[in-house]
Amino acid sequence: MPEKYDFLVLGSGGAGLSYALRVARFGSVAVITKKDSAESNTNYAQGGLASVVASEDRFEDHINDTIVAGAGLCHQEIVEMVVREGPSVVRELLDWGARFSTKEGKLDLGREGGHSQNRIVHAADRTGKEIEETLLSAISKHTNIHVFEHHFALELITEHHLGRKVTRNDDDIHCYGAYVFDTRSDKVEAVLAKATLIATGGVGEVYLHSTNPSIATGDGIAMAYRAKARVANMEFMQFHPTTLNISEANSFLISEAVRGKGGILRDRNGYAFMSGYDDRAELAPRDIVARSIDDYLKKSGNDSVYLDVTHINKDLLSESFPHIMETCRSFGVDITKQWIPVVPAAHYLCGGVLTDRDGRTSIHGLFCAGEAACTGLHGANRLASNSLLEAMVFSKRAAEASAAHIRERSWITGIPEWDDSGTVNAEEAILIHHNKQELQQVMWNYVGIVRSDLRLERAFRRTHLLYEETEDFYQRTRVSVALCELRNLIANAYIIIRSAMSRKESRGLHYTTDYPRQVDEARHDTII
Repeated sequence: MPEKYDFLVLGSGGAGLSYALRVARFGSVAVITKKDSAESNTNYAQGGLASVVASEDRFEDHINDTIVAGAGLCHQEIVEMVVREGPSVVRELLDWGARFSTKEGKLDLGREGGHSQNRIVHAADRTGKEIEETLLSAISKHTNIHVFEHHFALELITEHHLGRKVTRNDDDIHCYGAYVFDTRSDKVEAVLAKATLIATGGVGEVYLHSTNPSIATGDGIAMAYRAKARVANMEFMQFHPTTLNISEANSFLISEAVRGKGGILRDRNGYAFMSGYDDRAELAPRDIVARSIDDYLKKSGNDSVYLDVTHINKDLLSESFPHIMETCRSFGVDITKQWIPVVPAAHYLCGGVLTDRDGRTSIHGLFCAGEAACTGLHGANRLASNSLLEAMVFSKRAAEASAAHIRERSWITGIPEWDDSGTVNAEEAILIHHNKQELQQVMWNYVGIVRSDLRLERAFRRTHLLYEETEDFYQRTRVSVALCELRNLIANAYIIIRSAMSRKESRGLHYTTDYPRQVDEARHDTII
């Protein structure tokens, strides 16, 4: 018999764990995570959570900053809702035990690119880790929440599995749970749920250089897409402008907050070049900073620019950025005396599974929150530190909507067992590894910070070949995490490329040399 839970949560980042805490009083909860429960994009978030909590700050200012950064695609009503609900989720995190940085008894608020006020609630430079540990601690006290580590969600269960033909024009699709692969027992089980939340994070691994952990393979977005859910704005991939450019560092992220504290971007001769690109210089939104660095590197022929913080008080650096200081020092860079070599890397996806204001997707019983979702908050470019804010607000709203939803749902019957008949164990791991490397290289070269029609067409052709090879391999072999992740990465790459090809303008994070200006007629979401 399939396992049954009132709520099924796919992913164990901030969105998934906070949702689980909120719905636990309404029924049983299963949290599915493919690694250890603490391994998530949330855990790696350095900057913080943007919220209007200072007396001198105003909701209107945060709303305006968000809309300006979003380059005309933010949904005004969503921005207003999220910003105004921000202080309540900060209080909720504090009630759960989060220990944010304080100064003289008040929250020590940082400032990052694109913000007009200091409003970044943070825990030094490990805010995501603090939130993740706080939520895990709270969950450990709940007998109603069951966390399944080393379990991988393969497919969402819909009418398709009951024999009904499902199309993208079908507005009557229901989610009944998911098929889940236990990587330790090597078995696939159906896990049924009255409400399912996708909180699987972003797609950073689709690119060669990424600030994301290796788990960021867009599994939830790919599953939702295959289940015929609507997906939107996938062309808007945010590239973080400053990651440590030392090969062994794996694109370690140098937080936006470092520039907020006064860090200056220089070339190797010491020239501070950002003022030549934008009047806000280092405090310009990150898409402008990333594109400026990319342009400067191409013009100069250098492989790094440098972030200079040597003029900042050592005690302030140590207090604000202990993790960054320690990591840079481990790679031979003393940031109090030496400039930090940096380059851009893929960082955050502004698109995802399309939701309404309560986290509902176009599939009944399926909700989505966090980086996997496209809520209308970010538009064409995310304002720094709005991601943790969005995750917390939408997980709360999705939890309320899910609790109401399950009262109207009864259990489905007749769900078939996972069928792997006729498949064999994979013996060609090299194919998976090679295809993933090729995909990442193609996406980095042709669908990166700067795009063109020619580059996108090349990427589409090469990605289609990878899709055919991988899909044939998938049909012939038993499931493995590596193979399923590759399959999901290819699906996400396809959606990103098609979305980018359909946008005949440059807006926010999507910049193409063939259409370098914004076009009013293109001021709409790209819905797949």
